[in-house]
Amino acid sequence: MEALIALIVIALFAIVLLARSVTIVPQAQAKVVERLGRYSRTLSPGLALLVPFVDRVRATIDLREQVISFPPQPVITADNLQVGIDTVVYFQVTDPRLAVYGIANYITGMEQLTTTTLRNVVGGLNLEGALTGRDGINSQLRTVLDGTTGPWGLRVARVEIKAIDPPPSIQDSMEKQMRADRDKRAVILTAEGNRQSAITTAEGQKAAAILSAEGMKQAAILEAEAERQSRILRAEGERAALFLQAQGQAKSIETVFQAIHDGKPDQGLLAYQYLQTLPKIAQGDANKMWIVPSEFSKALEGLSRLGGDGGEDGGRSWLDVDASAGAAGAGTAPSSLDTSSWFDSNLPPAAEQPEAKIELSSIATEPALPTPPPLAQVARDVRESGPAADPRNRAGDTDPESPAGPPQQ
Repeated sequence: MEALIALIVIALFAIVLLARSVTIVPQAQAKVVERLGRYSRTLSPGLALLVPFVDRVRATIDLREQVISFPPQPVITADNLQVGIDTVVYFQVTDPRLAVYGIANYITGMEQLTTTTLRNVVGGLNLEGALTGRDGINSQLRTVLDGTTGPWGLRVARVEIKAIDPPPSIQDSMEKQMRADRDKRAVILTAEGNRQSAITTAEGQKAAAILSAEGMKQAAILEAEAERQSRILRAEGERAALFLQAQGQAKSIETVFQAIHDGKPDQGLLAYQYLQTLPKIAQGDANKMWIVPSEFSKALEGLSRLGGDGGEDGGRSWLDVDASAGAAGAGTAPSSLDTSSWFDSNLPPAAEQPEAKIELSSIATEPALPTPPPLAQVARDVRESGPAADPRNRAGDTDPESPAGPPQQ
């Protein structure tokens, strides 16, 4: 029985001895080993053997990058405002021995160091500078922390400011200021928009007015050119008509005068014509009263003497002229008049006049005015369609049923 108890004791001692002499280090961790209370070595990940009752593991250090978020720290800015700042520190243990023996608690030491450094950095800034200068604060904090925690076996990767909380009254004032600034910018933008809209509208109205004026100018030019050309053509037509009318009157007077000479008027015809003219003289609006003179008979005698009545002097009348060769006898047929040159105005056509040659080179889209036909063509058409075109009016052709008209030349 005693031997069994001794065997069990020896087995338990061997198990305890084996457990204390073997240790396993996980990945990304390190163990600091002390031998008889003095630093011996740092165990790397894997299986390691220890001397029982001589070596012991002082601490297990995590070698991964760690993140620590510190609670809000009260900081006073340069404009005497107290704000609460939350910080986040990213660090990694590079030397487990220094992390164990260099500082009692590197987490607490880093927190206090971050708080003091943050107060020093933010204390030189006003509230607006602290709110807008986070990158500068982060850089300064990282530089100070990394340089200070080097002897502790730590490496500070970066420091971030998570939040800056000003007092509620300051937050309310900041919100009002921000709202006022935004309202100001909104008013400015609205005014700029209205200004730009007014400018654009004015530019559009200006362009429209310019285009309208250009159109009215072009229309006025076209209207003036059309009116000018119309007046020129109308004047040419009136001139040609007057010229033709004058030619017709001249031919008519010449024909009538020749007919009078060929007909040899007597005293009775002249007296009859004089009597027919007297009522026309009295028809004037200005003639209120007309008196027939008492010597009217003597006037008729003098008129008859002027007409060649074979009076005392037996003289010839001033109307007595030799009959033309064509009207020698009463039975001779009257010669036909030559009307070929009656409608010849001896003028160039109106379209060929220098005044009518208007070239609207600036208006290429307007249709050109039709060119009127030459006056010679018009005269020829009139002759072909007028009385001269009738075969009965030609020389040598007479209508036995029609009354004999005045002789024509």
